[in-house]
Amino acid sequence: MDHAAYCTTTANEITRFADLIDGADLTTAVPTCPGWDLLALTKHLGVVQRWATQMMRDGATERLDFRNVDRNLPEDPSGYAAWLRAGGDALVTQLRALGPDTAVWTWGPGHSVGWWARRMAHETIVHRADAALALGATPAIAPELAVDGVDEFLENLPAAAASFAPNVAALTGRGETLHLHATDADGEWLITLTGDGFTWGHGHAKGDVAARGAAADLLLLVYGRVAAEDARFQCFGDTALLDRWRRLSAI
Repeated sequence: MDHAAYCTTTANEITRFADLIDGADLTTAVPTCPGWDLLALTKHLGVVQRWATQMMRDGATERLDFRNVDRNLPEDPSGYAAWLRAGGDALVTQLRALGPDTAVWTWGPGHSVGWWARRMAHETIVHRADAALALGATPAIAPELAVDGVDEFLENLPAAAASFAPNVAALTGRGETLHLHATDADGEWLITLTGDGFTWGHGHAKGDVAARGAAADLLLLVYGRVAAEDARFQCFGDTALLDRWRRLSAI
């Protein structure tokens, strides 16, 4: 996918998220984000939108403190769908105006506006799935987006340990391997745990544990949103290893 496609995906996903919560009970618990309700989930996504937008607007070379984000929270819960749409419009406008090669601070490798376009597309996809699951719906994610989402997640995950997800630092091992195989798209991954963290690549290989399933379900699996024991997967081998990955990789 190119920069324009990521911008369009981000815009579409923000609209889908806002449509989901518009008129919903925002006190509904979000099981895939323990301790959060829909209001907390919506605030999180909307603040991250504004955080990224401010840094891009200002050409930030260092991380902006979340306390300094212009939030403009609505006074009434009924206003959160519109608030999210407004933040999304500003984000996508900034992404499109600057172009992918413009330098800016990022928490993962890349340090460019293009990194933020891809990151915010997948951030919104996964949180839209969180909202859908909380409301009893099945989240629809296009297979090609889900495959790219797994790639993006694995590329950025090591950096998350130093930024906001310390559990990721415990994803180490002595050569244990996990194989993920999408059944509805061209997507296969082999993850190898090492003493320093993990490595990964594409391709078919035998792992200590393997999980086969739809690309969208594999995306939610690597994000820790669904369990390996879920009936939507075919799992072979050391499923405890897959469960350990799921617990530690959740961001």
